[in-house]
Amino acid sequence: MGKPLFYEILEKPATSCVIGLCSLLWFYIQKKNIGYSHVGLSYETAVEGHHWRIITSAFSHISVVHLVFNMSALWSLGAVEQLGHLGLGVAYYLHYSLVLVILSGLLVLGSYHVLINRFRIEYFRRVTAVGYSCVVFGWMTILSVKQPSSKLNLFGFLSLPISFAPFESLIFTSIIVPQASFLGHLSGIIVGYSISWGLIHGMNDYWAVSMLGWTVIVFVISLKQSGAYDFGFLKIESVTDPTLPGNGRMLQMSSLLDAGDELV
Repeated sequence: MGKPLFYEILEKPATSCVIGLCSLLWFYIQKKNIGYSHVGLSYETAVEGHHWRIITSAFSHISVVHLVFNMSALWSLGAVEQLGHLGLGVAYYLHYSLVLVILSGLLVLGSYHVLINRFRIEYFRRVTAVGYSCVVFGWMTILSVKQPSSKLNLFGFLSLPISFAPFESLIFTSIIVPQASFLGHLSGIIVGYSISWGLIHGMNDYWAVSMLGWTVIVFVISLKQSGAYDFGFLKIESVTDPTLPGNGRMLQMSSLLDAGDELV
């Protein structure tokens, strides 16, 4: 007989919080009748400055089946929080979950950019991705390297060897759910291997807080500039240089921040 759910929640506090957040967002999305186009990430919206969608797309789910699949896998992968003796643990889980959310989202956009501009596949311009699968596949990959003897439990009855789980799940979801984002899942796997092999390393509390802070700043400013939400207290002033010819060029603070439907 397994442990009571209450004790498992205490052993996986970060995982439990993420599952709670995703579930609450799913409920809100259903109640407000919000669709992919409102919260999802696409190349077209990213080019328009909707950088906030990297975050909203990761934690949003439209289908209940999609939510249950991702959260079931995430609950099993929450074992990472209990592996402090292997150099993992709760802090490691929080630090690299943030890295997985940001980098996998950027990698997806980078892949779209190459496919659209190099290979002229216009289909990917409007493909909209949502879901936490990038992070789920990333943690599958990290655990397969750090703890290859582990098992991935899905829905409470399906058990997969974690060493093969990333690619088994990649093929399985592509067959069973044709609209699943192959690129999104593959991005999570690539970032996961980069972390587990030490190509991405050195995250600590300082860097995690700094990364989170900049993420919040970019999120709020891009949300404001895109017109998706009006922050009355946030004013971005424009400055006119009268020494320039004509009517003067507008120097926007926003220029300092410019950088360049699937289930994820």
